[in-house]
Amino acid sequence: MPLQAVMIVVDNSESARNGDYQPSRIEAQSDAVNIIFDSITQSNPESSVGLMSMGGKGPEVLTTLTTERGKLLDGLYRTKKKVSGSSHLATGIQIASLALKHRQNKSQRQRIIVFVCSPVADDEKKLVSLAKKMKKGNIDIDFVLFGDLDDDDVQKKLEAFNNAVKTNENSHLVVIPPSGKLLSDQLITTPILLGEGAAGGAGGMAESGGDFGDFDFDASADPELALALRMSMDEENARQAKQAQEEAEAAKKTGLEDIQEEGENQPLLNERGEPSGSGSAGEKKDDKKDDSDKMDTS
Repeated sequence: MPLQAVMIVVDNSESARNGDYQPSRIEAQSDAVNIIFDSITQSNPESSVGLMSMGGKGPEVLTTLTTERGKLLDGLYRTKKKVSGSSHLATGIQIASLALKHRQNKSQRQRIIVFVCSPVADDEKKLVSLAKKMKKGNIDIDFVLFGDLDDDDVQKKLEAFNNAVKTNENSHLVVIPPSGKLLSDQLITTPILLGEGAAGGAGGMAESGGDFGDFDFDASADPELALALRMSMDEENARQAKQAQEEAEAAKKTGLEDIQEEGENQPLLNERGEPSGSGSAGEKKDDKKDDSDKMDTS
């Protein structure tokens, strides 16, 4: 994965109490957030992750961008105590984008991952307008829509947002219906964590088995192995890129050292102890004497 600054937005609305994901949707999100944090920080140690909620009385930043797991866990613990109200999707995304602007490393790629498990009150037109604004700001938006929702309009609104915001397939919409599998296990095999080697939808791999180099297998059969392989490949690619950069810099430095200025190897004194250069003082004096002799004979 590239160098990133990622804000994760959890849905702590009243719908998060639902038990279609054991023990509850809010607990399922907590496990998934840990998996995302591991994937991002292990792929690139300089990437940072922040956390916020969008339910309750309104969106709240729980943890600013950090590389420390403890701060993220503290934010998750606090949001579990604030499960109430309805979700505020549009406002939550706007606040997350403002949090990303305060990232210390401006070379980090901006990204927002939003968990949605409740009805979305914002109308589609407003969401599409916000999506275009995020696209203009070069912010990738990923949605994880999960749970058994009675409102089909939620997915339609998120699809409209995704179609408006995505550039070069950098933004994704993943729909994960209830099943016997953990939310975090299903999330591992999606493009959000695996990149473009994985197919969209409910966490299945592409027909080719995913972009795992010489390894061709069904990642959904062993999600943890799939994630381990992906992170291993990312680390190896980063190592090779760093090595190539160091070799290029070393070659450039060697080339500069081989370039010598004119007269750099010439000794300061000649064999008679006189300053060397374009001509010693004695030679200049002899030349002057020869010129005077020539004048006398003429």
